[in-house]
Amino acid sequence: MSIFGHGILAFTDRRLVRRTFTELGLGRTLASRFVAGEVLAEALAVAQRLNAQGMTVSFDHLGEHVRSAEAAEGAVVDYLACLDRIGLEGLDANISVKLTQLGLGIDDDLCAKHVDQLAERATEVGTSVSIDMEDSDHTQATLSLYRDAQARHGNLGVAVQAYLHRTHTDLAALMDLGGHIRLCKGAYLESPDIAYQSRGAVSSSFRELLDRLMAFEHTRPAIATHDEDLIGHAIERAAPRRGPFEFQMLHGVRSDRQRELVEAGFNVRVYVPYGTEWYPYLTRRIAERPANLLFFLRAVVGR
Repeated sequence: MSIFGHGILAFTDRRLVRRTFTELGLGRTLASRFVAGEVLAEALAVAQRLNAQGMTVSFDHLGEHVRSAEAAEGAVVDYLACLDRIGLEGLDANISVKLTQLGLGIDDDLCAKHVDQLAERATEVGTSVSIDMEDSDHTQATLSLYRDAQARHGNLGVAVQAYLHRTHTDLAALMDLGGHIRLCKGAYLESPDIAYQSRGAVSSSFRELLDRLMAFEHTRPAIATHDEDLIGHAIERAAPRRGPFEFQMLHGVRSDRQRELVEAGFNVRVYVPYGTEWYPYLTRRIAERPANLLFFLRAVVGR
């Protein structure tokens, strides 16, 4: 992430800024560009449209760092309802979960139980569970829980972040587990001793990790990027590959390019977030691309 991105994350983390964005509604105009809606029905409508265009979907019921076991259990209920609707409506979709939303850091055993519940229901409806990666404080616990759950159920995947120094070692330990591995750049504020800081270094790390994933046939790479150079690199590396892979892109970002990739014969999965806890997700999207901040400022001026 750029210096600009780090500055945006630090700025938007201030209490007054958060209140301005959320309580006065100034952020909702921009949030609606990236978030499918605040309720499941709105997200389902987006998924149906994307499926009709030849794309698969990953639902993310927004939320992270819950403060109680009861809140974590509520998140599981919401995700189970989402899985039920995936099965009922025959959607080509899975779910993406953040473990701190399921109780990680409060009661890790309870979190593992919640992942088991979701994986079992996903098996029943014929889909999978993707575990998102959060800030580096939770990386080790996330990977440990994923390894255990994947060994029990076999229908999970996990995200890895190219900007973390440790990811090159982590990837070697994950690839033999099967499932899918979602390779993304990373969008949290991390220190230089933990993460690459320059855009060039992050992109270089991404390419190296992508090469290793594409060369390994026993897992399904999910290449999560909107960077045209990295998309091109993935297409080159896919040519000799026998196993499946997919591009993953965000709802509301480069929709035209998503359709172009589908028309070219590539698998594309769109990450579809929904729910009321949209602020952290929105600030990471602003930090990633300066153009998103300009979009927001125009909305504020218009107001």
